[in-house]
Amino acid sequence: MEIVAYGVLADEEPLLREAFDSAFAGRHELRCLRLFLDRDTTPTAAGHEIVLSGVNDTLDAEVLRSLAAGGTRMIAQRSTGYNNIDLTAARELGLTVARVSYYSPYAVAEFAWALALAVDRRIVRAARRTRDFDFRLDGLMGRDLRGRTAGVVGTGKIGAAFARIAHGFGMRLLGWDAVENPDCLDLGMKYVSRERLFTEADLVSLHVPLLPDTHHLVDAKALALMKDDAVLVNSSRGGLVDTDALLEALRAGRLSGVGLDVYEEEAGVFFLDKSLEVMTDERLARLMTFGNVLVTSHQAYFTRDAVGQIARTTVTNIEDYVAGRSGENVLVRPGTA
Repeated sequence: MEIVAYGVLADEEPLLREAFDSAFAGRHELRCLRLFLDRDTTPTAAGHEIVLSGVNDTLDAEVLRSLAAGGTRMIAQRSTGYNNIDLTAARELGLTVARVSYYSPYAVAEFAWALALAVDRRIVRAARRTRDFDFRLDGLMGRDLRGRTAGVVGTGKIGAAFARIAHGFGMRLLGWDAVENPDCLDLGMKYVSRERLFTEADLVSLHVPLLPDTHHLVDAKALALMKDDAVLVNSSRGGLVDTDALLEALRAGRLSGVGLDVYEEEAGVFFLDKSLEVMTDERLARLMTFGNVLVTSHQAYFTRDAVGQIARTTVTNIEDYVAGRSGENVLVRPGTA
């Protein structure tokens, strides 16, 4: 059969095809599309039993109904997050939905640290200056991290990897999560209330999934608790941060630096070239005006190791579906409650 993949990036396609060719050896063909899956593009999926989706595809009830009507029976999400998929509608339509529940946590954790260090040590501002042969140090002063407090919000695999790096810097560790991670406890992490973490941390890094309970986890109240010179990093999901509240805090001259690899309205913007267009998202445009804010385009996961693992796991999910198996990555399967 022919399987269609949406939102495939140029650097991702060779790894996806390599995993496909290795597993299926001509039994199934892969069609890679750059366009994203949404209400306007669903007709392109007609006749494809299996569809591969990404985090910026829209799979709401309307899109899923269109896919099902066109013959789609399985959605294989090429990511851990799946907040863009209406699982209730998928279950009602008898669709199978699977995701990649695990890939290299180091890719995201290391990138989160790249953001933290870049905003703390003013790397982007310094690089822009030196390109113009301006070698002054005015406005570039950062802080030592050793002895300061890292607040890790979410201590799963990625959060734990971030904490290990913080421990290597000699930082005090505070954590917030529903379940305490023994590996983090071994590092000396102290689990505290969310309010205490925001109050005491010099660096706050977010590593929780986007759920109804975590939507706008960092809101005006949380930002008010944070130190004026704290650093905030979000490499998880954009909806964890209330952008309007963040903009208010930045306008008030608060926060030493903010590193964002995700943005709550990134769909339709991230992964695309908007350089020749007028940026109509005023909140994103405002964020870009602050010299202490660094925004990247949801690339924390984007290493050869992680993307290769995502491709291989996606292939495994397809194999399980074809064989009628229900693996650990299945979110919805026909006939299950």
